[in-house]
Amino acid sequence: MPALHLPADSGGAPVRTPSGVVLPAGIDPFHRRLHRIAPASLVEQTTQTSGMKRREAISGKTVGARHLWMGQTHVPGATNSGNHHHGASETAIFVVSGTPVFVFVDLEGDEPVETRIQTGPGDYIFVPPYVPHREENPDPDTEAVVVIARTTQEAIVVNLDTLAWPQVSYDPLTP
Repeated sequence: MPALHLPADSGGAPVRTPSGVVLPAGIDPFHRRLHRIAPASLVEQTTQTSGMKRREAISGKTVGARHLWMGQTHVPGATNSGNHHHGASETAIFVVSGTPVFVFVDLEGDEPVETRIQTGPGDYIFVPPYVPHREENPDPDTEAVVVIARTTQEAIVVNLDTLAWPQVSYDPLTP
């Protein structure tokens, strides 16, 4: 049998599973296997923003995730979401279908400028923590569907009146 490497900070004595495999102490039975979430199992009871529907797939509620949230967002044709940000969470977005537009205020020039990023299937968007933004779906006939991954285990959503930064409560000490 090959040697088993246990991390130095494994938190105690190794645990032997019923099948005889030795694991670090911190790995509970729920976190020793893969979890499948079928489309029909996505959870709609998650924080929402007007004009869009979020569906939760991977989270603490669904699979016991400790540091990750992942799901889908659907924006019907000819619809804009409300303005919002995701707190301290970094958000990665993958466009599955439609041609959503992501809108934010670019602060790097002489004056703040509302900026629109056109996307299509296969594109990725990165939303840094606290950045106010909204999703728009200009196509009247096609729903825009994106997959979202966040660095926080819950779907942090802070709905805003505008894209203006003064509305954002920013706590640099919050991870």
